[in-house]
Amino acid sequence: MAKWTIDASHSEVQFKVKHLMISTVTGTFGSYEGTVETTNDDDFEGATVNFSADIDSISTGQEQRDGHLKSGDFFDAANFPKLTFVSTSFEKSGDDTYTVKGDLTMRGVTKPVTLKAEFGGIMTDFYGQTKAGFDLQGKVNRQDFGLAWSAVTEAGGVVVSDEVKLVMNIQVVKGQ
Repeated sequence: MAKWTIDASHSEVQFKVKHLMISTVTGTFGSYEGTVETTNDDDFEGATVNFSADIDSISTGQEQRDGHLKSGDFFDAANFPKLTFVSTSFEKSGDDTYTVKGDLTMRGVTKPVTLKAEFGGIMTDFYGQTKAGFDLQGKVNRQDFGLAWSAVTEAGGVVVSDEVKLVMNIQVVKGQ
């Protein structure tokens, strides 16, 4: 059994959502942690993932929007300070790809999600640490998790789309 821990200094956790249906706003979580446990040192088939992100660490580069996202209209950080993901399966889908299924919890609501993971490989760094990298992507409907704030422009356009893209570039360190 091997335990891998997210190396936050070499990882990114982002979400992307359409604004006015014409452009994309990208947000990041600045504080998060997670582990991956495997039964085989060099193969992630059947791995178990546990991940959490601090809602209060959301940043979109615009302070007023960040405050709105943390408010009761969206994530409600005061009452639900963490977003969590616990895998239910981690299956090889190609030479360097995996399908990761699990339960995502936001705002007290848990729903199954599927992430596509591209495996970047395993390397030993300058300090002798064994590291592995993954690029993960998925989509969720924010309404399914109670992030229900909505507005329509005077012209009838939707301000924020319901579909949210999840984009994560994750590096994990073995034995940390």
